[in-house]
Amino acid sequence: MVKNEQIAKSKAIQQRTGRTFHFATRLLPERVRRATYVLYAFFRIADEVVDNENRETPARQRAELERLRAEALGEREASDPVLSALAEMRERHGIAEEDVNVFVDAMETDIEKDRYETYDELEAYMDGSAAAVGRMMTAVMDPEEPEKALPYATALGEAFQMTNFLRDVREDVVERDRIYLPGTTLAEHGVTEAQIRRFEMDDRFAAVVQSELARTEGLYKRGVAGIKYLPADCQFAVLLAAVLYAEHHRLIRERDYDVLSATPQLGRLRTLRLFVRTRWRWAWNKDPEAVFRRVSTVTYHGKRRPGAERAERLPAR
Repeated sequence: MVKNEQIAKSKAIQQRTGRTFHFATRLLPERVRRATYVLYAFFRIADEVVDNENRETPARQRAELERLRAEALGEREASDPVLSALAEMRERHGIAEEDVNVFVDAMETDIEKDRYETYDELEAYMDGSAAAVGRMMTAVMDPEEPEKALPYATALGEAFQMTNFLRDVREDVVERDRIYLPGTTLAEHGVTEAQIRRFEMDDRFAAVVQSELARTEGLYKRGVAGIKYLPADCQFAVLLAAVLYAEHHRLIRERDYDVLSATPQLGRLRTLRLFVRTRWRWAWNKDPEAVFRRVSTVTYHGKRRPGAERAERLPAR
């Protein structure tokens, strides 16, 4: 049985490293919330193996990831309370071994691969780093018709990941020497890697960000359309997470697409206001897609939703 101290450690990791996701996680029912803390903590532990500023050699990083893989799958005794909790929860919730494997494989990709020539390459990476996360979360939520929910969960996981990539361009270059913007998109708009490494903002780079924002918002539209297939007691939390992550796009637009000089941050006041607005809409209409259309920054059919200009003036902090 998973112990309270294992949950407490997992929760602390989420609080420290994922404030936006933690805010939404707290709204999940307890049966899902506890498992979500453990899953997220596992994701972060694995991610930090390859993202640590004082990184070990590639061989040692791979060895550490293989240890995490074996402990998460219950193939060896866990040395960390998060890993032992995950191994138990994986069995209880029927989390696919394949999804754990593709996630760890994606982390191993980060050891040496730091550029992606096409979006197809990036999408293949995200199948492990993001889509597999969505599939594992779906297993924990246990919808009545998982085969209907899974494609949408995959799209939403990729949307969250792309938002992170767009928000964190500067941070990824400075701390990890990685660029997650597809090379073909950069080339289409005449942007070079050297320009990004110099943090040189201009209209060409703005066009790159605009292009990838549009692609990502297509993923949000697809992913949110499937929230209705999740259990009723999980839908609002997932909807709110989508609203909050997508809100980074508004911050990016407010900065005229400049993610090179600083990393846009979603402040507490804006988060609370979005929560209140989303909760109020949800009280009147339990259709996740309809609420997302009304509350989020994502546009549909090229039309700005009513009140969007006013909403964009919300303070960032």
